[in-house]
Amino acid sequence: MKRVRVAVHGASGRMGQMVVDALCHEPEMQIVGAVDLKAAEDSLPLPDGSGTVPFSSNLEHILTTCQPEVLVDFTTAQATMPAVRTTTEHGVNLVIGTTGLTADDIKEIDRLAQAHRVGVVVAPNFALGAVLMMHLAKIAGKYFDFAEIIELHHHLKADAPSGTALSTAKAMAQARGKPFSHPKAGKPSASRGEQVEGISIHSVRLPGLLAHQEVLLGGPGQTLSIRHDTSSRECYMPGVMLAIREVVEHKGLIYGLETLLGLEEGR
Repeated sequence: MKRVRVAVHGASGRMGQMVVDALCHEPEMQIVGAVDLKAAEDSLPLPDGSGTVPFSSNLEHILTTCQPEVLVDFTTAQATMPAVRTTTEHGVNLVIGTTGLTADDIKEIDRLAQAHRVGVVVAPNFALGAVLMMHLAKIAGKYFDFAEIIELHHHLKADAPSGTALSTAKAMAQARGKPFSHPKAGKPSASRGEQVEGISIHSVRLPGLLAHQEVLLGGPGQTLSIRHDTSSRECYMPGVMLAIREVVEHKGLIYGLETLLGLEEGR
């Protein structure tokens, strides 16, 4: 069986380390190289003790010498976009889990994927439970006029609101065809959270948290809560492995895991 050759961009980060470890235990895949700005050695010992792979701060070098079929990127938006430009030029597929990408970034990624005929999966969240939470919130949003989102993350998370919360709010409004109603009582206040499509998003950042989101919907005499909690970054690995398997079979951009899971309307 031919294994998918994978390199990891951001291999020294928390998520990068998890991806490297998961690849070592995935029989359908082979990690062939790693990239990180903090790379101090020219080889990276694999966590399962099976050997080492080339390690460099130079992405071009890893793409050229290791010839991966897929690059997995968990870095920052500032690092991701230059990596996308370089990687697509080499005809290498991409799986991107970096948050903070703008709408213009996504448009450029789509354009580059089509121009170079490669597959790219960009997902605001790779936890399958979180994807289902977002899907259920889209369904429920059609039947309620008011909604709010509380997202809670560890204190080191740089962006707020989270990409998952923003994507959830936009998807809910798109599903119902209009923004949600927003309570008019009281004066506008920062404590009411950032409004997105009529939905107030409240961001909590504390040590002891990992990633959590609750969608609250309200109507006359009732409320509905849809919540997802993560207790370990292991929860993201099945989604990342799914994206790696699927991206080599596609050309162009796939945004979110919904399509890969068959949750898109009409599928």
